[in-house]
Amino acid sequence: MLRNPILLELAAVLLITFPAIMTEAADVRTIADAVDRHYNHLHTLECEFSEIYAGSGSDRTESGSLWLKKPGKMRWEYRSPQEKLFVGDGKIAWFYVPGERQVRKTSMRKLDDLRSPLAFLLGKTRLEKELRDLSVASDVAPLAAGDVILKGVPKGLSDRYTEVLLEITVDSSIKRIVLREVDGSTLEYRFSGQKEDVEIADRRFQFAVPNGVEVIEENFGQ
Repeated sequence: MLRNPILLELAAVLLITFPAIMTEAADVRTIADAVDRHYNHLHTLECEFSEIYAGSGSDRTESGSLWLKKPGKMRWEYRSPQEKLFVGDGKIAWFYVPGERQVRKTSMRKLDDLRSPLAFLLGKTRLEKELRDLSVASDVAPLAAGDVILKGVPKGLSDRYTEVLLEITVDSSIKRIVLREVDGSTLEYRFSGQKEDVEIADRRFQFAVPNGVEVIEENFGQ
């Protein structure tokens, strides 16, 4: 029998908090599993995006359209404030600014870019495998009532990011991704108008080098 007042108080605290901790852990797993099921069965996804960066004494907001297709294909068309194109066919990725005399080419397998994790939403990913210490970020306000914010540390990228936040809607879609970098800056993606399993031709993920444009190859053979 517990007679020490301190032990009695500790036991009371454990009785109160332990069920809450277990409930939150169960809720996180339930939410993560629902997101996994939602995206892993999809073959294509089309939506509008906004990219918001804050840090290093500057802020910027860009927007455009995004197409994703299994396996690992993606196309980011930036329209505002400047036209840019980031496109990958699952093996090779290209980054091009119309009018410039160079285009960057890189292997998607070695791609070290903020966009790459999103492409694998249409794969066999599991949030609990991709994010360490996955939990509910109850201190972060969602964009819409009813949404839930999950947070975790991206595995293999902890040298660049301290945390990633995912805003999950009631239908288990990802509305927002916030990446917090080790230097204190943040990069946020917001998605709207998501269209699932629409027909997207493979040619949308191909890139033809314009005449007179030099190809700069990166990360090959490393």
